[in-house]
Amino acid sequence: MKEFDFTKLTFEDALSQLENIVRELEAGKIKLDDAVDAYEKATTLKKFCEDKLKNAQLKIEKINVASDGTINTEPLDKIEE
Repeated sequence: MKEFDFTKLTFEDALSQLENIVRELEAGKIKLDDAVDAYEKATTLKKFCEDKLKNAQLKIEKINVASDGTINTEPLDKIEE
């Protein structure tokens, strides 16, 4: 498989490429060697997208303003509904 540089790839671009690869694989019109390469790239793109989403989730926080005006944050997953 050719090395692919993901450093300048956005989440949306990676997701689009992943969707295209899946469509091509599902269509079955790819030669076997190319299909293997495409599958390997798709696996890498999937992990890249998962990592981007996880990092974005870690950055999301709830902002709290106390009665005295002080501001603090807490992870969004600690919010009780």
